[in-house]
Amino acid sequence: MIRLSANLGFLWTDLPLPDAIRAASAYNFDAVECHWPYDVPEADINKALQDTGLRMLSLNTRRGDVANGQNGVTALPGHEQKAQQFIEEAIGFAVNLACDNIHVMAGNADSQDAAAQDVFAKNLGIACVAAAKQDKTILIEPLNKYDAPGYHLATLEHALAVIEKVGAPNLKIMFDCYHQQLMGGDLLYRFKQALDHIGHVQFASVPNRSEPSAGTDSQFTAGEINFPWLLNEFVAAGYGGMFGAEYKPATTTGAGLKWMRDYKS
Repeated sequence: MIRLSANLGFLWTDLPLPDAIRAASAYNFDAVECHWPYDVPEADINKALQDTGLRMLSLNTRRGDVANGQNGVTALPGHEQKAQQFIEEAIGFAVNLACDNIHVMAGNADSQDAAAQDVFAKNLGIACVAAAKQDKTILIEPLNKYDAPGYHLATLEHALAVIEKVGAPNLKIMFDCYHQQLMGGDLLYRFKQALDHIGHVQFASVPNRSEPSAGTDSQFTAGEINFPWLLNEFVAAGYGGMFGAEYKPATTTGAGLKWMRDYKS
């Protein structure tokens, strides 16, 4: 069974987060996830979640100094204090929002640099201990080198190596089909190989990152991936979680949601 989560970092961005949650419920999403909820009162978010009955699946740690190119700080040597501050803040929000997963953003650092590798693993280890006390999962997400040049974590293989190095049972991978297609393809095979370490799945059309393919509907380009088939194969392989729709709408979010009929049927 395909269960869909609306990623409100990309969908309904014209609305305040609580209203975006209500919009996702109106369009029959099963859950929501977000990027950075920190400037919205937690009480307002919780009220929207309670009103709709939707769960918040995941949120991200802060990126840091975005104006100066930061995209997370967890793998940046010399930024350990800031990394832990961001992680503690995210775990606190996750607890208050009954959110299961925290995506810890690595940041821009050479993936081959030993110091960056060590500080990333150390910070993640601390994060996993703190998250485990609250029954939360820490996620890491490989981001493709085209959209996120210089990001420390770019491949599934690197993410698996990080998980082995940290050795924490609550450290999992955010398997984003869009990023994974651009960084290796063979999605079903690679997904099955990593299944035991995957905590959440996201998807968007490739290569334009807009609405996913929707059967023969001429409103949408098919893209490179047959998602109605692929996501069902993920379920058949043993994945029991939800699928996060994390794409950039071609026009408005509501106008582009016809694709859902091929996924919810």
